[in-house]
Amino acid sequence: MNLLVTGGAGYIGSHFVREALKKGHNVVVFDNLSRGSKESIPAEIEFRQVDLCNKEALQNEIKQFDIDCVVHFAAFAYVGESVESPSLYYNNNVVGSLNLITACVENKIDNFIFSSTCSLYGNPNKVPITESESIKPINPYAFTKYFIEQILVDYSRAYNLKYAALRYFNAAGADPEGDIGEKHDPETHLIPIVLKNALDNSRPFFIFGDDYDTEDGTCIRDYIHIIDLADAHLRAIDYIVDQKKSLILNLGTGNGYSVLEIIRKVEEITGRNLNYKISGRREGDPAILVADNKNANKVLGWQPKFDLTAIISSAWTWHKNPKF
Repeated sequence: MNLLVTGGAGYIGSHFVREALKKGHNVVVFDNLSRGSKESIPAEIEFRQVDLCNKEALQNEIKQFDIDCVVHFAAFAYVGESVESPSLYYNNNVVGSLNLITACVENKIDNFIFSSTCSLYGNPNKVPITESESIKPINPYAFTKYFIEQILVDYSRAYNLKYAALRYFNAAGADPEGDIGEKHDPETHLIPIVLKNALDNSRPFFIFGDDYDTEDGTCIRDYIHIIDLADAHLRAIDYIVDQKKSLILNLGTGNGYSVLEIIRKVEEITGRNLNYKISGRREGDPAILVADNKNANKVLGWQPKFDLTAIISSAWTWHKNPKF
């Protein structure tokens, strides 16, 4: 199948690209490289430096390829930054996605996989979180994902676009071969922050809040290995193409770990002591986000294979010897 991957130079996108190649798909990558690393894209991949907010340039590029399905990862994804600079997020995430979805319709690309988020659920009423949980975003980043999902619903109804909105929980880990991994600047994700401290603990990192309604007072999250995520995307492509149906699914392991539990696990795996301090809560952070993934298992036959030890171990291998 011919796949267009947007954001294919980013953390999640680059891992998906490699897994798609292993499955025999033909892949084209669009990325503006504002936050991705070109070094993460395999040399044999057709790459175009495209900004989705440039509608004309996007149209000119997309019509050059015979695309069966778009897999859309391109987005800004820092919660704190979205609170501070909402205009940046609404423009990049929503306008860029609208341009892309419209280009799909105009070029008769009928299948669309969307990288959504569990942040849509805000502070959930029930945990584990099912797809029927009410949508109540509490930060601009989450609102952008909500708006894009609604665009997909409306375009599907009007133009017969088939889509899968995959609501991730916390993507983590790295390619088991150690060739690519998680690299953000600035880094805001817990596991890479903690692993960097294991390499150099001369300065502390901060835990944002220890007064949440959890057993140890720190936030609880569901961490899912990046390869398990890629596998779910590949299964979702097959589903919407073969069944000609759209779907919305949670992607998580169903297991939640607190910040302090992650710290203890990293110390165990690395054999190093970490240096951290407690800070105040970060605006926009729910206390607990853990997935109910039964629907993904039922519909896609998908089951996560990597546990927390494997997630942290693979990330540790990458951070000890990053290739770029």
